[in-house]
Amino acid sequence: MPILELRGGIPMALILGLTWYEAMIYGMIGNLLPILPILILFRPISQFMMRFAIYKRFYDWLYKRTMNKSEKVEKYGALGLILFTAVPLPTTGAYSASLAAILFFIPTRLAFMAIGFGVLIAGVGVTLFTYGFFG
Repeated sequence: MPILELRGGIPMALILGLTWYEAMIYGMIGNLLPILPILILFRPISQFMMRFAIYKRFYDWLYKRTMNKSEKVEKYGALGLILFTAVPLPTTGAYSASLAAILFFIPTRLAFMAIGFGVLIAGVGVTLFTYGFFG
């Protein structure tokens, strides 16, 4: 889910009775699966969809929201993507970082590695917090 990502998936795994390592692994895999398709396909699909007014409004909203949250990415590039992904705040995660990488023309391979490292940091942190306090 684009808003909760692994920050919601790992606590849900605890509720469902999964072990901490299952929760972390499934949460991270689930969070990473859509990243490469987003990085590769978002720009060409968006260019096609821009001819529709409803998509253009959505794109403009998404662009503005992403740009408002992406100071670190703009300033630090791939390192900023790691920070943007790893910080456990609402709307800062792998999906938003993917869009920031696209908007700032960060190469796909570098963006995927940086986002993946950020997901790893976030996954470990959320797992430690969730299972440490509630597990």
